[in-house]
Order: sequence, then structure tokens, then C-alpha cells
Amino acid sequence: MSVAKLLTGFDETALVELEQRHRLLPDVKAAYQQMQQAAAADGIELALVSSYRSFAQQARIWTAKYTGQRPVYNKAQQQVDISQLEGFAKIEAILLYSALPGASRHHWGTDLDVFDKAPVAADYQVQLLDAEYQLGGPFYALDQWLHQHASGFGFFRPYQRDQGGVAKEAWHLSYRPLAEDYLNAFDETMLADAITQSELPDKPLLLEHIPLIYQRYVCNICKD
Repeated sequence: MSVAKLLTGFDETALVELEQRHRLLPDVKAAYQQMQQAAAADGIELALVSSYRSFAQQARIWTAKYTGQRPVYNKAQQQVDISQLEGFAKIEAILLYSALPGASRHHWGTDLDVFDKAPVAADYQVQLLDAEYQLGGPFYALDQWLHQHASGFGFFRPYQRDQGGVAKEAWHLSYRPLAEDYLNAFDETMLADAITQSELPDKPLLLEHIPLIYQRYVCNICKD
């Protein structure tokens, strides 16, 4: 198995299924299910919004945002008119909440986005907005529970705070025992090769800014 293909979303062979459409690495699945059981004992119905995403899946999300077919939000959770942005400013606006294909931690099978089913209706559409996880939001209890207990199951939140790269994402969990090694193994060359082989819009501009994207949006995470 090629490490580069694994880390850029082109190798799915090691993944296992859970909760119908979701997939994670076996160790991550086991840790998540243990955490899910512990959360249930405290009244939290932990569930997945997303887990593994392939390069192709991430590319569809990225392209839809780049072309204005999916909403793009700023740090104040206000929708951005992407058509009014040009050059790297347009790329930065998307990178705030959506990783560049090839650079997403969701490619690794170690990362997942979670919510709490207990306080919302069955047809509730999770928006993955900060307000949902803040005081007064439906998932505030989950946010507090994760703060106290997630590390006991091997998970941490790489975007617990805004550090000038990816915006705060209270919902994003990463399985440290594997993800830490994967981040150390991931490099700019792997990302550049994945982008070169892609059909992403404005590819030359993306390739020009790979070093900045790698440093600001890949390596710049909360490690505590």
C-alpha cells in the first residue's frame, strides 16, 4: 500500500463500515464505538455526520463551493458571495471550513465529524456551524462532554481553536494514535502530486500556493 495514496484519499482498502454509509479504520471504529457507549450512559446519543472521504468526494465538495453551488461561510457564520472573490482570496475563503482535496484529514480514516441525536428531531439537518455547539445550541452538551472525555478514548479536536488556518470546528474529532503519525508522514510533495493529477479548477494557482496551504491549513492544528 502506498502511503501517499492512503494519505491523499486514493486508498480505501483498510477501511471498515459503521453506521450504514460511514467508514473508518478498524482501530478508530473500535475506539469510536467505545466512546459512543460511554456517551450514551451520560445521555449523549453520539452519531456521525461524516467520516472517511475519498479524494473524489472532497473534490466534489471543493468544486461545488468554488463554483458557487454550495454555500461558503466566513468566521462569523455568514454566507460569502464566492463570485465576488478572485485569486487566492477565493481559495482561502473555502479553506476556512473545507480542506483542499488531497489535504483533508478525512482521507485518513482517522477523523470524523459528530453530533448528538438526543436533543434534535429525527429529520434535523446538521449544519456543522459553531452556533450548534455553543451555549444555547442543540449540541452544547456534546461539546462539553467531548471536552471532558474524548481524550480518554484516544480522540482530540485538531480545530478546537481558531489558529489562523482552519476555523474552529467543535464537531471534528481525530484519533491521535494514528493521525499523529499520518500527519508526520504527510508532506508537500504528496499534496502537489495529488493536485497535479486532478481536474480541480484553478489548478496552477493551487499548485503555486501548496507550501502556504500545507503550513497554514494542514500542519497548523491544536495538539492539546
